[in-house]
Amino acid sequence: MNYLFLDTSYNSISIYVIQNNNVLISNQKIVQKDMANSILPLLRELLNSCNLSINNIDKLFVTVGPGSFTGVRIGVTVAKVISSCLGIPVIPISTLEFLASITSNYKKIIPIIDARRGNVYYAVYDNNLNLLVKEQLTPLQLIDKNDAIIVSYDGFAGSKIMDIDILKLINKHQLDKPINPHQLVPNYLKKTEAEEKLNDKKN
Repeated sequence: MNYLFLDTSYNSISIYVIQNNNVLISNQKIVQKDMANSILPLLRELLNSCNLSINNIDKLFVTVGPGSFTGVRIGVTVAKVISSCLGIPVIPISTLEFLASITSNYKKIIPIIDARRGNVYYAVYDNNLNLLVKEQLTPLQLIDKNDAIIVSYDGFAGSKIMDIDILKLINKHQLDKPINPHQLVPNYLKKTEAEEKLNDKKN
């Protein structure tokens, strides 16, 4: 079985190609701008390096947020197009669970994503990626960090950047029921900036 995993929820494109429980290739490319035009050529290049084409992919996994509004939207759109046009089953993955997919001795893993204005997106998982506290938007200072490892790319005090164990994540979700690609939508956890400004005007 050939699996493809996509994450575009930050300022980078993360792509993993997995074959029979082995990671054939993993790549994280920082993209400061024009992510939409960068992702498909990069995907094609990586698949070619594995002697595969997109038609050889049996299942597609994609992070659906929370994270960068633009980044999440690009990843979700690419996954929807691939799934709907080629009939490849697609499985949505939380960006926070993706971040929590690390090797750790801690009983609690807390992935954190900066949501601006002192707020963060966060959730709490155990070492088997079971959800202990549901993903939510909250002020950073309200998070109970005791006996936990904090995982983040945003440079918060006490947080760490850890290598992702993608097989841990894939093995948990490979038997999930795929969704209709037309039902694949971003999970922003909060309103977009444009929606917030419109709401402010109404109030």
